[in-house]
Amino acid sequence: MILIRHGQSEFNVVYGQTRQDPGIEDPKLTDTGRSQARALGPALRALNVARLLVSPYTRTLETAALLRESHDVPVTIEPIVRERAAFSCDIGSPRDALAARWPEHTFDHLDEIWWSKHEESDASLHARGHSFRQTVARNGGWHDIAVVTHWGFIKALTGLTVGNCTMVRFDPTGSSPPAELVPAPQT
Repeated sequence: MILIRHGQSEFNVVYGQTRQDPGIEDPKLTDTGRSQARALGPALRALNVARLLVSPYTRTLETAALLRESHDVPVTIEPIVRERAAFSCDIGSPRDALAARWPEHTFDHLDEIWWSKHEESDASLHARGHSFRQTVARNGGWHDIAVVTHWGFIKALTGLTVGNCTMVRFDPTGSSPPAELVPAPQT
């Protein structure tokens, strides 16, 4: 399985410079973020990725759309891989707004307000990651899946702190090594 952190978002730019929450809810990708995502598409094809699991935030949905420009694979919207609710960027867009913007995807399984209204504790985030890991390992078929997700979720699963559009090879069964960085594609 490949874990992919979304491309650079409007929130990432401001927060990276100030270390203060800029109050941007469900941010879009920047031009840099769009370029980062487009660059990964051929890499996913080379890794034989056959399906994307995508968090329902705008930044992950945009990243997935750009990945699919060069590697068109089916997408499943999966809220369990969402970001930890800790900043304004973790306030999502309502289900109906997402469905209107991305009619090619199915959002029917989401509540209208699908994100957490309260800050998620470390323990809760780790429990959600553990649940995801167990489900994927138990169900099998994870070898050709890429998950477009977030910094906090990747850190909870792997212990790694990764930059935007970083890819991590992840073994949900816990085999050694359970996670390793995938080299960035050459552009």
